[in-house]
Amino acid sequence: MHALRDQLLTMARYEAWATRRLLDHVERLSDDAYRRDVGLFFRSVHGTLNHLLVGQCEVWLGRFAHGRSARVALNAELETDRARLRARLVEGAAAWVPWLAGVPDERLHGTLDYTTTQGQPQTTPFAPTLAHVFNHGTHHRGQVTAAITALGHPAPELDLILMLREEARPA
Repeated sequence: MHALRDQLLTMARYEAWATRRLLDHVERLSDDAYRRDVGLFFRSVHGTLNHLLVGQCEVWLGRFAHGRSARVALNAELETDRARLRARLVEGAAAWVPWLAGVPDERLHGTLDYTTTQGQPQTTPFAPTLAHVFNHGTHHRGQVTAAITALGHPAPELDLILMLREEARPA
């Protein structure tokens, strides 16, 4: 397998795995704790999860997989309902793997043309920009785990190595 594709597919699998694992812990929060301003950039766990929906699913998945550039505020509340937000995040995170598996190798070494959320045209290197998307998700999941801990609840362990060990276990 192509080394770059293999690395990106690992990150795509991690996006889905870590998202599910994080959301399992988020479900344990009361609605008050879930929506409380705990000092995150997007204020609450709910606000940060909505930002992940905007960034990972609406903006970046739209650009990469569908060739469309959403004009949406990065702090938009796309889902008010916790269950619906969870479902959309899980679905969006899972969409990266099958999409990426079908991307031709030459595309990985090309560029991504898109329009920013403010309407400015951009061209960036395809693979490093995709790596940015997965890194962005990791960053905000880390913020949510810190908030969960600050709210007095156990946070999930989201280290990539844990996913790799799970994948290596015999079925």
